[in-house]
Amino acid sequence: MAKSVPISVSEDYYQISEAVLSSFPKYRLPLDLFVLDEKTVQLLPYYKKDHRLSNEQVEELHKLCQESLLFVSRTDHPIYSQHIIKQLDLVLVDANLKEGEVADIIIQALDLKLADFFAQPVKILFQPLFDDCHVFTEYLWEDRHRIKLFLRRLYQGEHKLTRHSINTLIVGLWLFINAKAEELLRREFDYMALGLLLHDVGMTKVPPPVLNKETQLKQDEKSKIPPHVLNGMQILQKMDLSAAEVKAACLEHHERCDGSGYPQKLKSQQISMIGSIAAVADSFSAMIQKRPYAGAKTLLDAGNELMSDNASYDRRFGTALYTALVTNSF
Repeated sequence: MAKSVPISVSEDYYQISEAVLSSFPKYRLPLDLFVLDEKTVQLLPYYKKDHRLSNEQVEELHKLCQESLLFVSRTDHPIYSQHIIKQLDLVLVDANLKEGEVADIIIQALDLKLADFFAQPVKILFQPLFDDCHVFTEYLWEDRHRIKLFLRRLYQGEHKLTRHSINTLIVGLWLFINAKAEELLRREFDYMALGLLLHDVGMTKVPPPVLNKETQLKQDEKSKIPPHVLNGMQILQKMDLSAAEVKAACLEHHERCDGSGYPQKLKSQQISMIGSIAAVADSFSAMIQKRPYAGAKTLLDAGNELMSDNASYDRRFGTALYTALVTNSF
């Protein structure tokens, strides 16, 4: 049972769990530790970062941790979070992190793993990304309202493919949760998240000069963009990803209700619900990031544009997104 500590202390410090402590180097920790004096109910310095521990001190450290007497200062949170980013499943067992801190750590971890995978889309780099995506869905499955933590952290800076992908994951999964409601199944939830995260993986095959050009693309340059969908499907195939949710998010996120999209020029009912959600989430995420040829739109303006374009986007999802923005339901 956790020890009772003053509110002022719990705001400035948090208990370190046994699982997290065990994940650090055994004899030399990169952060300061404090011990709770039960008589005075004060936290006292116990260990100075980077000092070497003896075997006896290691044992004592774990004993204090098991007794809920060991604390970390929130001033060391950057060190603590950077460590957990590399072993993301620790957020599921550390009840001492604030929910906002967990959301920040998960986003940073996904950004890091995506960057590695996009730079070299091979299985050995896919597995860590897959594992972290599963941590994300596990965290949300425990409480689906937590998706709002991530919606409040949508990236709106200079365009980055990794952050665009994470934005699409967050917005698309919110739409999916609301559309499925009580019919939501864990397996489809997991694969929907993965599909949204990887929907644009084929963009890694588009020449950088085309992606980074600061002026309007010429026709021959524009022609290099649409193949990213099929390139993405090829990458998914190499990863042995055959789940319908993953394939639909990748293959259909550029389809449009009036048949003007690509690669199959599907219309309205021919587009799956997953494809329709991915299309709205992808376009919204693109609009709210600054690109070399266009400034970022506000969340509200982007949502309004998608809701108004009934010819291109499924009205159900454009309206749901815009309504949430207007009513500040995020």
